[in-house]
Amino acid sequence: MDSAKHSGVISLFNRHFIKAQIVDKSCSKILARAKIYRERGDYGDFALFSKEDAEEQIKNAEIFLGEIKKYLDIIMKNSTEE
Repeated sequence: MDSAKHSGVISLFNRHFIKAQIVDKSCSKILARAKIYRERGDYGDFALFSKEDAEEQIKNAEIFLGEIKKYLDIIMKNSTEE
């Protein structure tokens, strides 16, 4: 899988991980929101973010990483059993 755009990567993630119920659907919202914040920061004129915004993004990143870690743990367990 490959995509030249962030939106394409998100679409692939949703298709292969959310729809397949590999990771929790909340990860789709987390990823979409992080993209919005990144775009505001990169392209917005004088974009400002509050401490609460940053804390929310950190919390969401931890949730997202936790879901991915669960999936990777399953893959690793299955590969050692073969």
